[in-house]
Amino acid sequence: MEIHIPYGDSHLVCDLPDERVAGVLAPMAERAGGDEREIVLDALENPIGSPLLSELVRGKRRIVVITSDHTRPLPSHITLPLLLEEIRRGSPGAEITILIATGGHRAPTTEEIRTKFGSQIAGSERIVVHDSRNGASLVHMGRLPSGGDFSINRLAVEAELLVAEGFIEPHFFAGFSGGRKSVLPGIAGYESVLANHCAEFIAHPKARTGILEGNPIHEDMLYAAEASHLAFILNVALDSQKKICDAFAGHWNEAHLAGCAFVRDRSCVKASPADIVITSNGGYPLDQNIYQAVKGMTAAEATCREGGVIIIAAECRDGHGGEAFYRAFEKVRTPGDLMEEILLRGRDETQPDQWQIQIFARVLMHHPVIMVTSAPKDMVEALNMRWAPSLEEALAMAEGLLGDSKAKITVVPDGVATIVEP
Repeated sequence: MEIHIPYGDSHLVCDLPDERVAGVLAPMAERAGGDEREIVLDALENPIGSPLLSELVRGKRRIVVITSDHTRPLPSHITLPLLLEEIRRGSPGAEITILIATGGHRAPTTEEIRTKFGSQIAGSERIVVHDSRNGASLVHMGRLPSGGDFSINRLAVEAELLVAEGFIEPHFFAGFSGGRKSVLPGIAGYESVLANHCAEFIAHPKARTGILEGNPIHEDMLYAAEASHLAFILNVALDSQKKICDAFAGHWNEAHLAGCAFVRDRSCVKASPADIVITSNGGYPLDQNIYQAVKGMTAAEATCREGGVIIIAAECRDGHGGEAFYRAFEKVRTPGDLMEEILLRGRDETQPDQWQIQIFARVLMHHPVIMVTSAPKDMVEALNMRWAPSLEEALAMAEGLLGDSKAKITVVPDGVATIVEP
């Protein structure tokens, strides 16, 4: 069986013996969507639980549109012009600010902004990059249900209407991306992000892929979206080629839930337990660093037998993706030691990148991980993983670790886009 694994801007190909493949876990075939622009226009013309955006903006001048940063595959070059057109239809003289929701990520470069939004928007619209660590740009909004201080970007608070665009995919601890996530962590202060991503919540059994109800991280995010007066969202669902296959516009929660239902329906698969699981982070931009690649590992984790080997393919053109994440194992001996240290920290003691480290440690406590990547070998090994230059060599390494050249293999081609259920 020939398998194709997303990797950077392309794919890796590997031929597996048919008799060894326990299953290929992939989202169902995408719905024939047609023209991407028409899909978005239809959503804007038929908002869920809300008047038309052009009606909401009437009489308002200061409009802020939150959008995703360079780490997310949202095709803003398609969605954003239509969103801006709809705003200006209702308020021709509107003063629009595009606010890039970075959360705790680095700021995008000028070229990344141009690539994502297109030259026309990048060159003519007012674009502001959110800085979660710049206290002067934040306004305190109260306290989150988690107990943490809640602050967001001042531009959003001062807006007469707050709008957000994004995309919906399974998320490894928030349940799904999109919707309320544009506010928290998107444009929130870093202390708010830390509180929301505390060890207690990350360890919660409901803080998992595809789960919203009872998820304490999601509940914080709902509070943040409502407190910020988020008025309208445009969220899209993407197919395996990162093309828009559906769109959802309207009320920030109702439209988001409709989008989550669609994504769940096409993303859920039954686990196919195996001793070796091959997965990816869905290619660029989600596989641009090791930090992000932890997401794909969690899909493999859900179908890998205890002690089985996870192979993840992620290009990681930007290296490790976070200094705190990279240095996590310097002061501890094992993933178990690291987990013990993290779980002792209270909600107000969360450290940078702790949530990613915590989930990564959880995976490593139960599975050796082999990474097929262009990242340096010593970088991968410093993170308690094994490095391989190809899927074939990774598979041979996994067989060696297991002492079994006939071990069953499950393939999850895109670990980010797949919800693996028991």
